Amino acid sequence: MATYKEIQAFIKNDYGYAAKSCWIAHMKDECGLEPGVSPNRLSPISRKYPCPKEKQEHIKAAFKHFEMI
Repeated sequence: MATYKEIQAFIKNDYGYAAKSCWIAHMKDECGLEPGVSPNRLSPISRKYPCPKEKQEHIKAAFKHFEMI
């Protein structure tokens, strides 16, 4: 499984922006993967910064590139 840094580098290289780690964790959760749990996370249910709709396909493309889904 790819690290958050590898996924962020892939997105930066292919799409030109820096993906937040909380967006990656949100999408991992949406795709049924096991995200790491941040010690700063306030609630196990809600997310303070969910992944924006327009970025979700880019992160899923990174998951496919790294054969995570």
